[in-house]
Amino acid sequence: MLRLSGAQPDRSDPHKWHTPQGVLSVRGAKFINWNLGQGGGGAIDLVMHVHRLGFGQALEWLEEHFTAPAILSPAPPPRPTLALPVPVPENLVQVRRYLHEERRLPSTLLEPLIQSGSLYADARGNAVFLSRGRDDQPVGAELRGTWTCSWRGMAPGSRKDLGCFAIPATALEACVLCESAIDVISCHALHPRYRCLSTAGARPDPAWLNDLLGRAYPVYCGFDLDATGEAMAGSMMALHPSIHRLRPAAKDWNDVLRSRA
Repeated sequence: MLRLSGAQPDRSDPHKWHTPQGVLSVRGAKFINWNLGQGGGGAIDLVMHVHRLGFGQALEWLEEHFTAPAILSPAPPPRPTLALPVPVPENLVQVRRYLHEERRLPSTLLEPLIQSGSLYADARGNAVFLSRGRDDQPVGAELRGTWTCSWRGMAPGSRKDLGCFAIPATALEACVLCESAIDVISCHALHPRYRCLSTAGARPDPAWLNDLLGRAYPVYCGFDLDATGEAMAGSMMALHPSIHRLRPAAKDWNDVLRSRA
């Protein structure tokens, strides 16, 4: 199957294959791509990864090239239903305090997000940043703790592949991909003419990225200035050569903003 996909075996290591997505390490039904930090198990996962296909398209590819049903791995379990936190308006005081006083995010950017419902407080006082997909419909949410332990997570059932948290620019000059919603707001505060979007973690190839490419404006990878951010930015630019690196002057965009406040 790997040969049919254009992969070439490594001359020195029988477990390594050179593919269009990078070098794969294959052992039995398991594989991992060390270049992208991704892996999986079974024929369907492998075809999806090597050819950048969805689940249904990978099945079609396998059916076209093979007749033995034994190569097909079991269908993935159903995805959990999106469960967004319930808004608790009285906790907005804490969320506003944390984002404005500790994170130094401008109220002029926070208030429109709150009014539109893209930012709100939940029952635990977490800041909830909605991820929106096509037709502006919620497809998930980034959660950020605002008390002593500033943890981060995603709402159950969030679909990072269907949309993201974003701030548009009134006079668009470029798009910048950031690792979190707080970095999105921070980067836009520093560069008001940039449309900023969150990948909700350093991910090199979110499914919605292709919709941004090929347009009139440049796209930059603004991931954190650390080992993970640099590695994932390198993978993103290898997959999409039109994307260029935009490094924050500190570890992340919020650190830059706070240093200038």
